[in-house]
Amino acid sequence: MTDIAHPDTLDLQTRRRSVPPPALTGPGPDPVQLQTLLTIAARVPDHGKLAPWRFIVFEGEGRLRAGEALAALYAADHPEADAKRLDLERRRLAQAPLVIGVVSRAAPHVKIPEWEQLLSAGAVAMNLILAANAMGFATSWLTEWYAYDRRALTALGLDETEKMAGFIHIGRPTAVIEDRVRPNLADLITRF
Repeated sequence: MTDIAHPDTLDLQTRRRSVPPPALTGPGPDPVQLQTLLTIAARVPDHGKLAPWRFIVFEGEGRLRAGEALAALYAADHPEADAKRLDLERRRLAQAPLVIGVVSRAAPHVKIPEWEQLLSAGAVAMNLILAANAMGFATSWLTEWYAYDRRALTALGLDETEKMAGFIHIGRPTAVIEDRVRPNLADLITRF
């Protein structure tokens, strides 16, 4: 039997941490890197080969166009919002050089439970994060209010049956981010 350990992969998974989008800068992934990231992200367990997910790539000016739509919705719901808050909403998807929306297309199926389809979308997001970190980028997986607002989802191109599994912000870290306290595994493990 050959040694199948991959210490670099294990090291990456041990030290990976989220970096807030305001602490991410460019350059982001180039077109070849982006294609590689999406290819790796799509290599997940997918019972029935349904691909119950898809991607929305927010890059360049597209990040700002999406932000304008979000800011308009926020302003309509919060007439008291000042210019600073509206600018924050406008820049939600423009802080990192690249944001990839992972859209869940889970739907009733005669054989494949929706729950398994949802888990597959989560695996896509995590594969994307690990691949980006392996390339030397930093990431943050966020949802925020607009991931749950049907008007915002429609403005971002989702149909009425789709849900946003998350927005993966990708860039280069501008600072070293301290690790957060991790759960005590002894509290999370039982044996049968």
